[in-house]
Amino acid sequence: MADKRKKGKNKIYKKKELLDLFTNITRKTTIVEPMKKIHGTLRDTDAIEREVSLVMREIINQEYFRTKLTPRQLANLVCAYYAGKNDTEIARELGDEKLSKTVARARVRLKLFRDLDFKMPFERELLESLLKSDKTMKDISEDLGISASSLREYRHVIEQEKDTILDPYLERIRDVMEDRDLTEQMTRGLVNDGLSEAIDNTEAELADLS
Repeated sequence: MADKRKKGKNKIYKKKELLDLFTNITRKTTIVEPMKKIHGTLRDTDAIEREVSLVMREIINQEYFRTKLTPRQLANLVCAYYAGKNDTEIARELGDEKLSKTVARARVRLKLFRDLDFKMPFERELLESLLKSDKTMKDISEDLGISASSLREYRHVIEQEKDTILDPYLERIRDVMEDRDLTEQMTRGLVNDGLSEAIDNTEAELADLS
């Protein structure tokens, strides 16, 4: 009888321990904190933007890039582009929707292309051929039946796609963004797996004790 009472007390004590553990896990206190050291040091969005901003400052200081946007705004543009936002949404993030055209030109200069950039109402080869000819931009726009501003945008896309001067800098930016994506994927996977596994195990033990 004494042994039975002792086992009963142990069972109640263990159940309380598991309930406390379960509460802690679901609050994500024991799972999230250790994740701070995964893949080196996890960098938040602000840290990523600062790192990209430093590269942008180098580009601007070398006078490879002329824009009204600051290095930090350009870094914000890059992060927003990788987050799937369009030019208008990015402009809003920068504080002024009217900056959407400025954003579009800067984005293309940084080779952050969208499919829409290459969607032209004529064959691209035709435009490239005309740009190499002696015709003026006015003549070319008339030949193609598009506005001068649209022609400038298409020419800008083609020129920036071929321009390699920024490539070393853009490669550094891509490395930062890819490293961020990898870190987020690893962290998200480990957090989710660790949390769900711990919860499953704890729930199973609680069910047995009940």
